[in-house]
Amino acid sequence: MHRFILHKALGMLSVLAIVAVMVFVLTRAASGDPISVLLGDQATAADIARVQAEYGLDRPLPVQFVYWLREVLQGNLGESIFLQRPVTQALWERAEPTTLLSLMAVAIATLIGVPCGIVSAVYRGRAVDQLFTGVAMLGASVPSFWLGLVLIQLFAVSLGWFPVSGYGAPDAPLAERLHALVLPATVLGLLNSALIIRFTRASMLDVLGEDYVRTARSKGLGEGTVVLKHALRNALVPIVTVVGLTTALMIGGAVVTETVFGLPGVGNLVVNAVLRRDYPVIQGALLVIAAIYVLINFAIDMLYAVVDPRVKVG
Repeated sequence: MHRFILHKALGMLSVLAIVAVMVFVLTRAASGDPISVLLGDQATAADIARVQAEYGLDRPLPVQFVYWLREVLQGNLGESIFLQRPVTQALWERAEPTTLLSLMAVAIATLIGVPCGIVSAVYRGRAVDQLFTGVAMLGASVPSFWLGLVLIQLFAVSLGWFPVSGYGAPDAPLAERLHALVLPATVLGLLNSALIIRFTRASMLDVLGEDYVRTARSKGLGEGTVVLKHALRNALVPIVTVVGLTTALMIGGAVVTETVFGLPGVGNLVVNAVLRRDYPVIQGALLVIAAIYVLINFAIDMLYAVVDPRVKVG
């Protein structure tokens, strides 16, 4: 177990190191200068040079990267050029909407994807299987912004059941904020349930053809017991994997949805940072999202031994 944890930890650090290099290089490769955007068109070359020196942007790129990496290793993601406060604070202030949105969306995707995948596998080749397969293909191809606009028009504008955008006032109760997240969470949940349906169906089909399933049926066990107790338990490893990966993808994929619904989350923060060329925010946010992604993958690996005792982590 210790060897497994050490191996995974080294892999996580390697991935984060690669992400750090790529994020730094890509932000600097983008056209535009944050200081020019900050000072506006009336700024002189002397003003731009002075502010660049204040933020260390006049140094060679390798020096900037080493300095930034040293600060990251000390737990400091830098200070936002435009927000004038630490990136960690800015991310923490935006964390609640994105976290709640992701959790609600994962719950919706799982509650739709797993049962539909099971039913599709049990009734393979029948009308219900074709229906759910078609829904999965449709969900994988529909753009999130289009579905979001459709739901806004139907449930917010026409019926008035939900707010068009926003997250409620700062002092709004949690119930009001969750109510504002229903539509965006539904968008993410519906679209990501397609992947869960496909993986659940494929995993269940593999298990339903095994000898022990036929033996259980020959003993006179009910179909529900055979499917849920014998087949589903042995098909859980791929299902847990895809649900975990979906959870990680929700956090990074919430950018478009938060923009469409006007949510003050991390995704909206990243979009504004990209438009302003706010290097510290872009780098810090993407690095945190990557860290969450690899941590979720690590948690999935650890759950394998719990879900399926046949899986050995040593």
